Amino acid sequence: MSGVRHLAVGTGEGGQRLDRWLRRRFPHLTQGAIERMCRKGELRLDSARVTPATRVEDGQTVRVPPLPEAEVPAPRLAPAPTAHDEAMIRAAVLWKDDHIIALNKPPGLPSQGGSGQGERHVDGLAGALAFGYRDRPKLVHRLDKDTSGLLLLARTDRVARSLSEALRRRDVRKIYWAAVAGAPQPRAGTIRYGLVKVGGGPRGEERMRCIHPRDIDTTPEAKRAVTEFATIENAGGRLAWVALQPVTGRTHQLRAHMAEIGHPILGDAKYGGTRQDNPGDGWGAGIGGALSRKLHLHARSLSLVHPVTGAPLTLVAPLPPHMRETWDVLGWDERTAPADPFEGRR
Repeated sequence: MSGVRHLAVGTGEGGQRLDRWLRRRFPHLTQGAIERMCRKGELRLDSARVTPATRVEDGQTVRVPPLPEAEVPAPRLAPAPTAHDEAMIRAAVLWKDDHIIALNKPPGLPSQGGSGQGERHVDGLAGALAFGYRDRPKLVHRLDKDTSGLLLLARTDRVARSLSEALRRRDVRKIYWAAVAGAPQPRAGTIRYGLVKVGGGPRGEERMRCIHPRDIDTTPEAKRAVTEFATIENAGGRLAWVALQPVTGRTHQLRAHMAEIGHPILGDAKYGGTRQDNPGDGWGAGIGGALSRKLHLHARSLSLVHPVTGAPLTLVAPLPPHMRETWDVLGWDERTAPADPFEGRR
């Protein structure tokens, strides 16, 4: 059993997530172990409680609790990516320059490794995206495994820090598309339920529970979350095509928020259930028929100011095959959707 350690964040290390910084120092630590230390308050940054996503800054001090030797497995080298996977991740590139790479992440591919994610993920395949550069690009944000769409990587640490800061300041504008059960009324609005992490998913995994805004301040570890939604089309009141804009960026925010207002995202077994009906909560996440049972949530567009050139940059990702098939079945035409359904609501 090691003792308590107080480690300084070195010059140039600031701007990255605490969990990533910690795993570089202790490669044997699992994501689950880091999350447990955060929940118990054992892992601290300048004496303050933290979450795995807390950003470290140069010169700060990280308190690391004793690490039992029995929980320190030897580091294991990940297998080399296959030629097929390298070709797949290169084919996902939507846009690149000397500083940024943007992917249209396929559904089912995790952004990075972790508990239950296996060895095949975007971060593990990033070496195939070097395109002649010395360093592999770095993820600056994440998408859920089953969510498709726009994902940014930075070619250098400096650009990664700049993009991370822009995301924290909410200077990056992200719009998602989803097919949801039922037809939201009103057709557009803002969801302000807080979120707290709990257990109890279909396989015992963690999930987010919504907290009424009036109860957020009195609910331990609850965090405020805000989502804007706008209906683009609806199929006879049974399904709707909605645009979603996360004002905050909490884990599973869009999925939990839409389920909470009675319109779970199609194919979302964790938050919407798999039955065709959810009594009192719209139509449920499983509609049946010829429609795919995969999650129908897609990071459609992303707008930002380029961190090096200063030019405005807007990227758009085509729908994945399973969502495109659903759109075709329902007669929805993505060309008719407004580029920004939330214009004027900023």
